[in-house]
Amino acid sequence: MNQNTKQKRSAASWLAELAKGRYGEYALSVLTALLGVACSLIPYFIIIRLITALVNGTAELPRCLTLCAWMAGCWVLRYVLHSVSTSLSHHATFHVLANTRVRLLDKLATLPLGTVLDRSSGSYKNIIVERVDSIETTLAHLLPEMTTNIVGALAVLVLLFIEDWRMGLSMFIVLPLGILCFMSMFSGYNEKFQRTVTATKTLNDTAVEYISGIEVIKAFGQSRTSYAKFVSAAKEGADCFIDWMRGSLFGQVAGMAILPSTLLGILPVGCLLYMHGTLSAETFLAVIVLSFGVMQPLITAFSYTDDIAQVTTIVGEVAEVLSGKDMQRPERAEKLPADNAVELKDVRFAYHDKEVLHGIDLHIAPGTVNALVGPSGSGKSTIARLIASLWDVKDGEIDLGGVDIRTLPLAECTKHIAYVSQDNYLFDLSVMDNIRMGRKGATDAEVIDAAKKCGCHEFIMGLENGYQTVCGASGGHLSGGERQRISIARAMLKDAPIVILDEATSYTDPENEAVIQSALGRLVRGKTLLVIAHRLSTIADADQIIVVNQGKIEATGTQAELLASCPLYQTMWEAHISVKDDGEVA
Repeated sequence: MNQNTKQKRSAASWLAELAKGRYGEYALSVLTALLGVACSLIPYFIIIRLITALVNGTAELPRCLTLCAWMAGCWVLRYVLHSVSTSLSHHATFHVLANTRVRLLDKLATLPLGTVLDRSSGSYKNIIVERVDSIETTLAHLLPEMTTNIVGALAVLVLLFIEDWRMGLSMFIVLPLGILCFMSMFSGYNEKFQRTVTATKTLNDTAVEYISGIEVIKAFGQSRTSYAKFVSAAKEGADCFIDWMRGSLFGQVAGMAILPSTLLGILPVGCLLYMHGTLSAETFLAVIVLSFGVMQPLITAFSYTDDIAQVTTIVGEVAEVLSGKDMQRPERAEKLPADNAVELKDVRFAYHDKEVLHGIDLHIAPGTVNALVGPSGSGKSTIARLIASLWDVKDGEIDLGGVDIRTLPLAECTKHIAYVSQDNYLFDLSVMDNIRMGRKGATDAEVIDAAKKCGCHEFIMGLENGYQTVCGASGGHLSGGERQRISIARAMLKDAPIVILDEATSYTDPENEAVIQSALGRLVRGKTLLVIAHRLSTIADADQIIVVNQGKIEATGTQAELLASCPLYQTMWEAHISVKDDGEVA
């Protein structure tokens, strides 16, 4: 199925796909609910028989008590079946929601990094957590309860017309006015609902931004200004719901009062027909009793229309993520890399419509140390992320061991490459589990050995619970340097033949820099290394230094060669030495 076809799919089609494997539970839920409807209809006939017997004077106490017992039994059975039905539908729905969340998270792992970063983290959190959770009630109740309410109302309506078609029609006298009242609620529905969606997203994004930046806000005394932005977003979120409710209040109250008032049509028409002798008392009583079982179930059923509209919108948001274009990689490789060489051939890459890399040609020999240097925004990190398969190139080719990486499965690429970013992310798990993510299935001894090789063991043992210390959200319980060292230990445990370090010592204090440099030396021994560095002294001995400027390779060579031939590198080196000397003097 191509991309355009996926985008045109309906919400019902997506729901059917997400609910795969749960059709049986939903079907059984509807079946038990329908049996409950049958149990709820029987008391109407019992009531009619009781009233008829009382009117005709043929009622006998034992017989009446027996009929009342049957009626009570039917009502009890009806509620038992309703409980079974909703239990089944809720069980199925919780699995559907879990499956939806798993699919969304799996999808994020296969989307290009640029596509993921186009949305804020607050937006993803809102879709995956709140938005998906908000459809639980609708999915769990929609099929069994909407189906049974409609079927029950139609069944009673059929019985009414069987009793007397004229009385059946008289029940609908109030219908046009009631529908008109309800229809007034839908005036401007799409605009109002989209306003609530936008306001809720803005509120989520503002909340995440405020919490994430709380340290900066407090440090610069901006709490009042920043909090005002959150208050404004919260007020807009509340106002849009209040305005919508206020505009719908009259239509809802009037409709709820008018539609169930079927007796407004039945009593005058029934009395007229009875007075003319064309309607028996028994039939008149039966119609009155049955009329109470039509409109209220229909109102309950149609109350789900608003929920259906919301589900359609939410499923559309989920579908937008799930239908995003994946990185184009095969499931199986036809040819595996011959070695650990990396080569870029006329590589071009753009963020949206802005090209940031312009025809990059670069060869990285296996087992060598290579450094990417250049001004901020020159494209260094983009090159590293393309090699690490976090994005796919727009034009050109990146070869890994003589094989185009686009012909390799993502799992094969990640097996060959360890990527350590300057923004080292640790999960809210123990130190042990965070390091183990480098190689799932590694033993505790292997994790500890990797930590020792990286010089992490001592500081980890000094933590409150050693290797079982929880790192906190985003590793917030640890310092920046500690997070980096754990990330390096994670990369060492992975033992990939190609290592990419994106300014891996950026958060390191001078006392620990030597420790981390020593750890990095052990990590990359015998491997192909690509490092992005701003401290030029740390890569002075690299086999190849690549100078990147404005999305192009300006020069390559050793330190000595670049100092002799590359003006940009000379300027960067002089600036680095000058800052270093000033720091020593200070």
